[in-house]
Amino acid sequence: MACSEEIVKMAKENNGIVTASMVSDAGISRGNLKYLADKGKLEKVSRGVYVLPESWEDEFINAQSRYKKGIFSLETALFLHDLTDRTPNKLSMTFPSTYNLTSPKNNGICCNSSKEPLYSLGITEVETPGGNMVRAYNVERTLCDLLKPRNESDIQMVTEAFKRYTSGNSKNIPLLSEYAKTFKVDDKLRSYLEVLL
Repeated sequence: MACSEEIVKMAKENNGIVTASMVSDAGISRGNLKYLADKGKLEKVSRGVYVLPESWEDEFINAQSRYKKGIFSLETALFLHDLTDRTPNKLSMTFPSTYNLTSPKNNGICCNSSKEPLYSLGITEVETPGGNMVRAYNVERTLCDLLKPRNESDIQMVTEAFKRYTSGNSKNIPLLSEYAKTFKVDDKLRSYLEVLL
């Protein structure tokens, strides 16, 4: 199979998306991506990320392919976990504290940074509306992050998220309480849970 056909096949098997790193990992020259883009068989959506012309552009996978260390957080994670109906105006991502935030900020990402071990705490895979899997913080971590004073989250959205969480079947109150202690928001969490549980 020719390299170009192999790349198109890779994209079809990956919801219409192929990245430069996927191509390199398959032992194919990245120059083939430019060739396919020039021929109109792929569209470049961001640095190193290409989609088939007929596929729906998934901004979540594009952002994560471009910023591999970024984890979807706050309102964006709430949306991905279906705890809010509000589509985020800007994508929120959390990066390691040593990460240079210039590029993501310049590209409209709302950036947060976190030191280890907190950065890695609660990372999970979640499906985007486009059917792709991306890394986001789990529900419990996200709810605790929203309660932190520096994250000036909309109180109505946070309240709605807690209502959906506490009425759902997959809630994990012990884990939520553990995270609340870790992030020093246990008093705030208690006030929400006393009303809802």
